[in-house]
Amino acid sequence: VHRIIPDRIEAATLLLAAAITRGLATVAGVVPGHLAAVLEGFRAAGFGVEVAGDRVTLTAEGPPRPVDITALPYPGVPSDIQAQWTALLSLASGRSTVCDRVFAGRFVHVAELNRLGARIEHRGPLLLPVGRSRLAGAEVMASDLRASAALVLAGLAAEGRTTIHQIEHLDRGYERLDEKLNRLGARIERMNDE
Repeated sequence: VHRIIPDRIEAATLLLAAAITRGLATVAGVVPGHLAAVLEGFRAAGFGVEVAGDRVTLTAEGPPRPVDITALPYPGVPSDIQAQWTALLSLASGRSTVCDRVFAGRFVHVAELNRLGARIEHRGPLLLPVGRSRLAGAEVMASDLRASAALVLAGLAAEGRTTIHQIEHLDRGYERLDEKLNRLGARIERMNDE
């Protein structure tokens, strides 16, 4: 008998959504040990993290503290949530660093996050998000799967409407992410891109 393990990338993305919106969310059906590095990053950023069996609850009562995040092979922080962390850290109260040691140069999302008002510098193998107090809605283009997830999260935190084009990338890696986020209180609407 074999059981398919839970998707740690989706679980981390949902927790990052709670963090970026300064909310509270419980993700059930996870293996917390698979998320150990991610949960430690949340704690370092000042968020409350509670683990009970196969459930992880994140509480975010304010902006993240600046932290240094390095994407590494398992059991490190997954490269597949580096873009989402970058979106979150664009709202930190100071300068953070983001490095991806798995896919160096996987930073195509930076230009689109900056269109939303983020202030992220790209220096060699590092991203240097300088925290802003807020982001502003804009029209942005999803260039790949993880960039699209980062743009959705940034759009949740932005003031005003954010329109994300080319979301077919998102649907390759997440099953009905918009519906799950709407159940948590988001207001996401799918529209035909014409």
